[in-house]
Amino acid sequence: MNGDTNMANWINQLYFGDNLPILRERLSDDSVDLIYLDPPFNSNATYNVLFKEADSAQSAAQIQAFDDTWHWSIEAEATYEDVVVNGPRALSDMLQSMRRFLGQSDMMAYLTMMAPRMVEMHRILKPNGSIYLHCDHTAGHFLRMLLDAVFGTERFHSQIAWRRASAHNDARQGGRRHGRVTDTLLYYCKGDAWTWNQLYAPYDQEYVESMYRHTEPETGRRYRLDNLTGPGGASKGNPQYEVMGVTRYWRYSRERMQELIDSGRVVQSRPGGVPSYKRYLDEMPGAPLQDFWDDIKPIGSRAKERLGYPTQKPEALLDRIIRTSSNEGDVILDPFCGCGTAVAVAERLNRRWIGIDITHLAISIMRSRLQDTFGDSLSPYRVVGLPEDVEGARALAQQSGGGRFEFEYWALGLVEARPARDRRRGADAGVDGYINFFDDNSGRARSIVVQVKSGHVARNIIAALKGDMEREKAEMGLLITLEPPTRPMLEEATAAGFYVPEAFPNNRFPRVQIVTIAELLRGDRPALPRLGLSEAPTFRRAPRMIREGPAPERLV
Repeated sequence: MNGDTNMANWINQLYFGDNLPILRERLSDDSVDLIYLDPPFNSNATYNVLFKEADSAQSAAQIQAFDDTWHWSIEAEATYEDVVVNGPRALSDMLQSMRRFLGQSDMMAYLTMMAPRMVEMHRILKPNGSIYLHCDHTAGHFLRMLLDAVFGTERFHSQIAWRRASAHNDARQGGRRHGRVTDTLLYYCKGDAWTWNQLYAPYDQEYVESMYRHTEPETGRRYRLDNLTGPGGASKGNPQYEVMGVTRYWRYSRERMQELIDSGRVVQSRPGGVPSYKRYLDEMPGAPLQDFWDDIKPIGSRAKERLGYPTQKPEALLDRIIRTSSNEGDVILDPFCGCGTAVAVAERLNRRWIGIDITHLAISIMRSRLQDTFGDSLSPYRVVGLPEDVEGARALAQQSGGGRFEFEYWALGLVEARPARDRRRGADAGVDGYINFFDDNSGRARSIVVQVKSGHVARNIIAALKGDMEREKAEMGLLITLEPPTRPMLEEATAAGFYVPEAFPNNRFPRVQIVTIAELLRGDRPALPRLGLSEAPTFRRAPRMIREGPAPERLV
């Protein structure tokens, strides 16, 4: 371990890359207080297909945003053998049993991918730490068995059902099944003592109406009458004396009982009746939180916090988890952090945090979200795993399994451009990204189309970019290239002339611009209107928030 979770020199961390080597190499034993993970899975796939054995020609499993499908491959086979040989005995036995049942199926590839990550998460959790695994019907039952094998069945505490959708007609498979409206949260702890802050939910109206039936006319406060007698009588040490003409064993001492009478908290419904305690509804914290959460709504299509990420979870859900199972200054880890909901909530609640994601699209969205949400109050953090020089950028582009697309997302992020399409496309469609900007008061955003090239470049690329500009009705075009542009390319770009905003005639911007990765890495930026005039957001902006109380102490 290289001590990245050393509390004496803490800084929040955002990692770009596969979470397994990051967990193994970057995070120390017993260093994290709370883990929340929402591992992706292809829930929309035909269920039976997930259990069908794959042939050896199928491609390696990839964890990618918008394409979370796994297949059995030589990599899956190697991971399986490593866990069986080197993993904990219980997990080794469990995984072998699962393979006998599932064969070399997509489901087995997924579980094999998750198994070593669970081992590492158990290692890095503090003895009082907790883990919440978010899943659905697709693989939740198998994931619980893996967690049992890693953490132990005695460390299982709750299977929480979160109602993520309203009642609807699930038409798949002919609609002949119950509608699926809940996700599952599997809650485990590492040791015998764990962090727990009891939260309460509001009482439902039916409970209020049935239990708090009385209302004070003068105040409008609801209350119920509670028992004042001492159960067990003298054998439990309860005192016996007379109250309002009734002698009983009571819960309170004579002195405390008199205080309650003087404050109007003791009520005798009828002469000779046993007095009762007046318990007000507004003095009760609510009902202790149960394992069915139907009070947290999913993110609506028009919600301010929606960022357009397909598996985004509501902040209220993470708020509840983090408040329940951590304290201020604790370290929160999300190893599949996507658009960063857990990270953003941890920041707001003054926790320290670590986020990991394998796609640069997610990293870009998270960075924008944190800045938009917290502004200057954002705690310091560092991004680990991004290219820092041209050779690193070239290595990213040449990685197998989608490296070219990750390079593309990374390069677009350097100029704050929004990706134009996802990685599932076939032939190159020309436009890789775009930037919106405003240059007048019409309310209509204008656009810059962006093309990214990691390989050979020539003059015809500029001609194609001009064609893309015309087709997309874009005011400007930008080419980001790993290799230096040729002189004919520069001449072709210069020939495109300038874009001059009508409202700002003194501003001129080259209509077609070329910028290299080397230039961007040393801080040079293209001359774009959005950098000099009124800006339109590239990613959907997160609403601004105020952190709760002081930031956690940073020891440096």
